[in-house]
Amino acid sequence: MNILGGSVRDLCAWCAHVLVKVELRARPAFGGSCGENWHRGANRYNRLFGATNNYRLCVPAIIPMTHDEILSWLRQSDEARLADLWRSADDTRQKYVGGDVHLRGLIEISNYCIRLCGYCGLRAPNQSVQRYRMTFEEIVACVRQGEAIGYGTVVLQSGEDPGITADAMVHLIRFIKSETPLAVTLSLGERSEAELAQWREAGADRYLLRFETSNRQLYERIHPSRPGGPADRIELLRHLKTLGYEVGSGVMIGIPGQSYGDLARDIALFADLDLDMIGCGPYLAHPSTPLGDPNRPAIVPGEDQVPNSELMAYKVIALARLVCPRANIPSTTALATLNKQAGRELGLVRGANVVMPNLTPPQYRQLYEIYPDKACINETAEACHGCLAGRIHSIGRHVGSGRGDSPNYRRREE
Repeated sequence: MNILGGSVRDLCAWCAHVLVKVELRARPAFGGSCGENWHRGANRYNRLFGATNNYRLCVPAIIPMTHDEILSWLRQSDEARLADLWRSADDTRQKYVGGDVHLRGLIEISNYCIRLCGYCGLRAPNQSVQRYRMTFEEIVACVRQGEAIGYGTVVLQSGEDPGITADAMVHLIRFIKSETPLAVTLSLGERSEAELAQWREAGADRYLLRFETSNRQLYERIHPSRPGGPADRIELLRHLKTLGYEVGSGVMIGIPGQSYGDLARDIALFADLDLDMIGCGPYLAHPSTPLGDPNRPAIVPGEDQVPNSELMAYKVIALARLVCPRANIPSTTALATLNKQAGRELGLVRGANVVMPNLTPPQYRQLYEIYPDKACINETAEACHGCLAGRIHSIGRHVGSGRGDSPNYRRREE
C-alpha cells in the first residue's frame, strides 16, 4: 500500500534514502520496469541493514521508524553514519518540500506572560524583565515592512498574555488579511477553544504551540499549570486541526530531565500528530529561571540526559524530516545562537526549509529574552533579510515566494 500518496517508484526511492525499515511482500502484477526498481530498492535495503534474505520481485511498503531505531540515531556518534542521516534528510526535504527556503517575518507583539515555566526568561515571576505590549499601529507597521521586503507570512508571537484580548486579535487579523496577501501564523500559547475558533474565523491561517515534551511528569515539572487546572496541549493541537488551522508544534532539545527515550517518543509523536510544521531548537538556559540554576540537582542520570548540543539539534531536525517528510521545518534562531557562523545553514542542509527573520522593532526585540545572547538581536529587519538571503544562496538554495503553505496541510485539505 502506498501510504505516502506517491508512485511506487517514489516509495522505492524513499525507502532507499531514509534508511527506515521496509516490509517486503510479493509483488502484484505490475510492469517489469517497476518490478526491477523495487528489486533494486530491496537489495539496497539488504546492504544498509545487513538483511540476508534473497528477494525476487517485491514491493516495499513503508512502516514508521520504531522507537529503538529513533533512539539509535539519537545516540549515534559515528561521523560516516551521521553523514548518511544528513544526506537522507536533505534528499527527503528536496523530494517532498523542494529547494525553496521560506522566510516568515516574526513579530514579538508582547512579552507579558502569566505562566511559571521553569525554562523561560519571560516567566511571570521574573521581575527583571521590562514588559511591553505593542500597539495595533506598531504591529501593522511591522506587517507592512514584512510585506515590502517580500515575506509571505507574518508570525505574531507573544507570552501567554491575557492583555491580548480575543477581540483585539480579531481586529488585527482581519486587517492583515484584508489589506495584505500575507498568511498569518499565531503563537500565543494556550488559549480557549472559543478564542481559537474566533481567530480562525477571522482569517488566521496557522497556529504554533509546542508540546515541549511527551513525558507528562517532566512537562508538569517544567511547565506548571495555569490557574484553573492543567491543560492537555496534545488535545489542543488536535482541536486546532479540526478548526482548519495549519498546525505546528515541537520540543526543546536537551531540557534538564529529558531522557533519550523521552526525545525518541517526542519524534514519534510528531508523526502521530501529523504535524504541518515542526519547530525544534536546543534548550538554552536563562539565568533568571529555576532550570538555569547551575546548582539544581540532576533529574535523570547524566548518561541518559539529552545534551542541549548543536549536534543533537541537527539529529532531531533530520529525524523530524524523515518521519514527517511534507512538514515545514525551521532552522531556528537558537541554532544560530549556538553557531552564529553556520548554524542556520547546517540546519537547512540537514532537513530544514524555513527561517524566521525578526521584524520586531529593535527596542522591543531586546526585551523578548526567552534565553540570553539571542542571535541577530541588534539587526534591522532589512539587514536581517539581506544577511539571510545571502546565507541561503551560499548553500545553493533560493528564497521562496508566496505563502509557503505546508505540503502536508495542502494534501490534507484536498
